[in-house]
Amino acid sequence: MTEAVATVLVAGAGVYLAVGAVFAVAFVLRGAARIDPAARGASWGFRLAILPGAAALWPLLARRWARGTPPPEERNAHRDAARRGARAADPSPSPPSGRRGGEAP
Repeated sequence: MTEAVATVLVAGAGVYLAVGAVFAVAFVLRGAARIDPAARGASWGFRLAILPGAAALWPLLARRWARGTPPPEERNAHRDAARRGARAADPSPSPPSGRRGGEAP
């Protein structure tokens, strides 16, 4: 790697971090509460804790803030089954002994 390429990469990283720092201050003051209801009324300790992450992830957070999209909902097999009502619709209840039919003790 030549010195010129290294200089350009370091300058680019500096610009990215400078823009991120400016964005992060605005985000912790106003943006966090707009995109995540749990952050409304958060303490200054919380805001200081998310400041470095907001600076590093500013392109993603800026897009969510601009679009006004709500926080993503956790999705896992248990929540999917609850939504489908799979447990209530299961036609084969387990035997009272706790063993499945045909299994040897």
